[in-house]
Amino acid sequence: MMKSPAPFAALPLLAAGILLVGCGGDTMRSFGLTRDAPDEFQVTTRAPLSMPPSLGNLPTPRPGAARPQEMTTQQQAESALVPGAVTAGPRSGGPSSGEQALLAQGGRSVPDNIRNRVDEESLRLERTDRTVVDRVLFWRDAPPPGTPVDPSREAQRLRENAALGRPVSEGQTPVIQPQRQGWFTGWRLW
Repeated sequence: MMKSPAPFAALPLLAAGILLVGCGGDTMRSFGLTRDAPDEFQVTTRAPLSMPPSLGNLPTPRPGAARPQEMTTQQQAESALVPGAVTAGPRSGGPSSGEQALLAQGGRSVPDNIRNRVDEESLRLERTDRTVVDRVLFWRDAPPPGTPVDPSREAQRLRENAALGRPVSEGQTPVIQPQRQGWFTGWRLW
């Protein structure tokens, strides 16, 4: 009686699978199995297209010049704070006392490289470089950082504080205590 070669045929497939897993962290990305969120700092808005009332009165295009219908970032921020301030046109005399108070309460200015720092911190928090050994030994995902707040008890605490005229920060914030998990928690045996 002859032995079937089926167990030996699986060895090259197993070896190929192990080699493919060891290729690196970009394998999942190469196969399109990861979802990358867009960079929120790179998303921009454009003014809507519309047909002008008369095509003869259009200004001549200037290559490389800014679009006349788009506002600068500063103008967008001003229009968000004070609607109609940008359309009113330029004013003289500098910022008003209210604007100066708002700027003073805003705190110190933000460093120029804040976007790079936020990206670096996000990459440090996102740990995607798990090796095969890490996946086998630590097969459970780590719990999310922070302490989960019990929403119903917190809402009740806030309502009680409001009814009694106490500040919102008074009292203990109710948290959800995580359950201890055993070795076989989450396994479905039958």
